[in-house]
Amino acid sequence: MNLPENLKYTKDHEWVRVEGDVAYVGITDFAQSELGDIVYVDIDTVDKDINQNDVFGTVEAVKTVSDLFSPLTGTVQEFNEKLENNPELVNSDPYGDGWIIKMSISEASEIDGLLTADGYREVIGQ
Repeated sequence: MNLPENLKYTKDHEWVRVEGDVAYVGITDFAQSELGDIVYVDIDTVDKDINQNDVFGTVEAVKTVSDLFSPLTGTVQEFNEKLENNPELVNSDPYGDGWIIKMSISEASEIDGLLTADGYREVIGQ
C-alpha cells in the first residue's frame, strides 16, 4: 500500500498535498484499489466555495459511483484536465498525475485535524 508520509489524509480516503495556501486533493491508493477501474471523474465545483466535508464531485468506477469529500474549506480552483480523457490516471498514479482538484485553503487550522499516513493506516487497518 503506497501512503506517502508528506501527505495528509481523511477518513473518507482523500489525500491532501499542501503547497503554501493551495491544496491538491485526490483519492488514496487504498480507495482506488477498492473502487476498481475508474472510468469517469465528475467535478462540478470549479470556482465554487466549499466547506470541509462537502461533496465536491464523484468518481465513477465500473462497479460503483463514489462521492468525493473536501478535506478542507476553500475554493475549488482547478480540475485536473488530464482526467477528462484519462480517468484511469487515478488508478495508475493516485498521488501524482491522478490528482483530482486544486483548491485554495480558507481555514489553514483544518490541516492540523487531518490524518497522518500512520493515522490513515489505522483507519484502513494496515
